[in-house]
Amino acid sequence: MKRLPLIFALLSTLLGTAFADDWDDILADARGQTVYFHAWGGSQPINDYLSWVAQRVDEEYGVELQHVKVAETGAVVSQVLSEKTAGRDQNGSVDLVWINGENFAAMKANGLLFGPFTQNLPNYALVDTANKPTTRFDFTTPVDGLEAPWGMAQLVFIYDSARLDTPPSSMADLLDFAKANPGRFTYPAPPAFHGTTFIKQALLELTDTPDALYQPVEAADFDTVTAPLWAFLDELHPLMWRRGQTFTNGAPEMQRLLADGEIAISLSFNPNDASNLIATGELPDSVRTYVHDAGSIGNTHFVAIPYNSSQTAAAQVVANFLMSPEAQARKADTNVWGDPTVLALDKLDANQRGLFDALPRGVATLAPDELGAVLREPHASWVGALEQAWLERYAR
Repeated sequence: MKRLPLIFALLSTLLGTAFADDWDDILADARGQTVYFHAWGGSQPINDYLSWVAQRVDEEYGVELQHVKVAETGAVVSQVLSEKTAGRDQNGSVDLVWINGENFAAMKANGLLFGPFTQNLPNYALVDTANKPTTRFDFTTPVDGLEAPWGMAQLVFIYDSARLDTPPSSMADLLDFAKANPGRFTYPAPPAFHGTTFIKQALLELTDTPDALYQPVEAADFDTVTAPLWAFLDELHPLMWRRGQTFTNGAPEMQRLLADGEIAISLSFNPNDASNLIATGELPDSVRTYVHDAGSIGNTHFVAIPYNSSQTAAAQVVANFLMSPEAQARKADTNVWGDPTVLALDKLDANQRGLFDALPRGVATLAPDELGAVLREPHASWVGALEQAWLERYAR
């Protein structure tokens, strides 16, 4: 028995050496490869950040990163699925994709993902998988090492304190606000991401059976569970911007309307977004952030590698760099992007922790305890069903 510790130590050393050798092989294979990274291109700060990432992975690893700007990730999933249907199992057009939620569930269900690979990435050991369970479950779908955590998100509302003294604290309060201030609120039309998130938040707050939302939609009485949501929206829409007959196409248009004073409340899935937009001069410095008393939907966003990428080594190198303390700290800077980190700060050494300690906290950024409870996303199957029901009721 006395020999067991020695055996375990030897095995640990051998496994660690094998891991290092494997990663060295990946680094060697990656050099000279080009990664086509399909990621939302609707935000200039995010586009600028990815330009910086491209510069760094070229300097450090000899990897060329091309940001392919997309408007909607669902189109990327359809593209990879079309390639699989056509038998294009190698040299796919997508090497890395910014993804989460229903799109990840769809790619996983259709065998469109490379991996598992995250355990190959040295920086994955720094991820806060214990206290941020959404790094392991994407909209209730187990990640299983098929996508690498990139950033955290939580729904917040944004208002101009120069125009509104006390923001609503619930969906019921929001309806009262709309009655008292007609035309001063709107939200993006689903299936735009922020619009779908808003109706999920409203449903979580209003339904009498929230537990049903964490099971496949087929197992629930959809009409009964969602009845309070449609009653709320039926009453809200005539009170909204342009009487609810026109919707915005996404968060950027919402922020523009807020900056112009056309609406009093906007929304974001980034708790640092308001501070970031103040820093870039896109919103006035009187803008502040708030959440509802019941909490708000939160999740993790990821990067994944399609099964038919021919640049998997370089794609893993980029995914690993995106999780590095250097890249995560820069991304968390409200002067750059302001996206919360997926890392556990207590796993970092002093120098790495110092990168985060030095970050400025924006004037409109809530403290962690002010963000309130994080509400888990409903089961991914609810997304399509809610969007379809919304379109049938309200699309013009």
